[in-house]
Amino acid sequence: MELDEKKYLYLLFLLPILVLVFLFNQYWKRKKQREFGDLELVQRLSPDSSVFKPILKLGVLLLALTGLILGLVNPKIGTKMETVKREGIDIVFAIDVSKSMLCEDVAPSRLEKSKQLVSQIINQLGNDRIGIVAYAGSSFPVLPITTDYSVAKMFLQSMNTEMVSSVGTSLDEAIKLSATYFDDKKTSKLLILVSDGEDHSEGAEAAAEEANKLGIKIITIGVGTPNGGTIPLRRNGVLEGLKRDNNNEVVITKLNSESLTAIAKATKGGYVNGANTKQVIDYVKNALNNIEKTEFEATQMADFQSQFQWFLGFAFLLLFADVFLLERKTKWVNQLNLFNEKEQ
Repeated sequence: MELDEKKYLYLLFLLPILVLVFLFNQYWKRKKQREFGDLELVQRLSPDSSVFKPILKLGVLLLALTGLILGLVNPKIGTKMETVKREGIDIVFAIDVSKSMLCEDVAPSRLEKSKQLVSQIINQLGNDRIGIVAYAGSSFPVLPITTDYSVAKMFLQSMNTEMVSSVGTSLDEAIKLSATYFDDKKTSKLLILVSDGEDHSEGAEAAAEEANKLGIKIITIGVGTPNGGTIPLRRNGVLEGLKRDNNNEVVITKLNSESLTAIAKATKGGYVNGANTKQVIDYVKNALNNIEKTEFEATQMADFQSQFQWFLGFAFLLLFADVFLLERKTKWVNQLNLFNEKEQ
């Protein structure tokens, strides 16, 4: 399933606003009734008033608006799977999730900036296949090679410094795990490594040279500043302190562009500073244009059919029920009460 016009999903924020307006209106009415006189007496003077009916009408209205919004979004459902041939590049994003990536010398933090950069790069891709690796002292496979960019973004946003328990940063482990993502076919292979460059291992360049023998080109993106900063430690969003070393000294983490540049050069790739998002995007796009595209097969849903008419039909049916049936029910109740009064 895919959504044709995702931008209209923001209209769903209107629903809780309407609920708040309704609750405020009910509170205001009740307050005015108390000011008018005794609440029980007011209720006797207006026996036709109902507490349940406004809630029912609100519920029907909210469901109708939800149907209208989903109709505007126009969900599409594929009716069959088919294998298609594409031309593209196999790309693996290796993202540093060590504690140093919590540093806020780059807003909002190095890790969040890294995820923003990767997300923007994915937005520029077309027929390329992508995978994601997380690493710190060890590496963790987050997402295997896929053509589903929406799933990739979902996994990307869930990445955090708790994913990998090992202390430190081992760039060589990230390169080695990323290399296993690529199959043995003669496909163009690109590893985009995002990090602050702090490396607690000694085999990063050797791992990059091995990757080069496998035909893998590496682009490194440095996230952080040369002056660096402290590493805030938070629990549930509350700052508890700063990371300290074994001597109880506050740790200062700095961008190490030299190590990242050396890794990229070992594969005839390149290094780019991640401070300027546009510069990073332009650099990666230019690199992708200079890499030969290879043909591969991908299985995907096809023959998508629009489903907006079902949601619009559901919405109009609810609006009809709200406008006509509920109002007509009120008239019937009033007529019945009037008939009973005449009989008495």
